[in-house]
Amino acid sequence: MRRSLEDSYRHKGLRKKLVDTVKGKGIQNKLVLEAIHQVPRHFFLDSAFDDVAYTDKAFPIGEGQTISQPYTVAYQSELLDLKKGDKVLEIGTGSAYQAVILAAMGAKVFTIERQKKLFDENKSFAYLKQYANIKFFYGDGFLGLPTFAPFDKVIVTAAAPEIPPKLLEQMKIGGKMVIPVDTGDVQQMRRVTKLEDGIDIEYFDNFSFVPMLQGKNS
Repeated sequence: MRRSLEDSYRHKGLRKKLVDTVKGKGIQNKLVLEAIHQVPRHFFLDSAFDDVAYTDKAFPIGEGQTISQPYTVAYQSELLDLKKGDKVLEIGTGSAYQAVILAAMGAKVFTIERQKKLFDENKSFAYLKQYANIKFFYGDGFLGLPTFAPFDKVIVTAAAPEIPPKLLEQMKIGGKMVIPVDTGDVQQMRRVTKLEDGIDIEYFDNFSFVPMLQGKNS
C-alpha cells in the first residue's frame, strides 16, 4: 500500500466537513466527534484514495476487507459509551482506523486481526507507533484474548452469525459489547450489556459488514 502521511490544511478542512456530516446523521458524543476531527483518515488508505478519503463511504483495503464508513465507525464508537481509560477489545483491526479513533478517545485498545497481511501492514505502519495505548494481535476473533481479560467494552467490526460466547466470558459485569449480528447482507447493530445473571440486549439500526470468520488466515 502506498500511503500519504502529509496532513495538509485541505485534509483538516475535509475532516471538519466529515464531522459535520456524521453530526448531521445524529452522532452527538463529543469524544467521538473530536476523534473523527483529529485522526487523518487518509493515512489509512492507499494514496490513490486521497481525494475521496473524507467522503462518508467505506473503501477496500485488501484481503476482501474494507475501512468502514466514518458514520459506522462513529455510530459504533458512540454506542460503546466509552469512558477514558476503558479497556476495549476490538475484533477485526482491518485498517486500524477504528482502533485509533478509540485510542484517541482515551481507551486502552486490544485489537485482533485474522488476516496476517493486514496485521503485518499495521505493525509496520509508522503512524500507529504514537499510540502506545493500542496493542495489536494476530488471531481468531471468536476466541478473544482471555489472557488480557476482563474488558470494559468489546467492539466487533464484522458481521457475526451470533454473539460469540467466549467474548461474553471476557467482559466485566456491567461491560458492553457493540456487535452487528446476522448472516445475511444486512445486519442489525446490537449492544449487549453483561449482567450478574445474564445479558441485556438492545437493538439499533441496520448496517452491512463483511462477515466475521473463524480461524486465522496466513
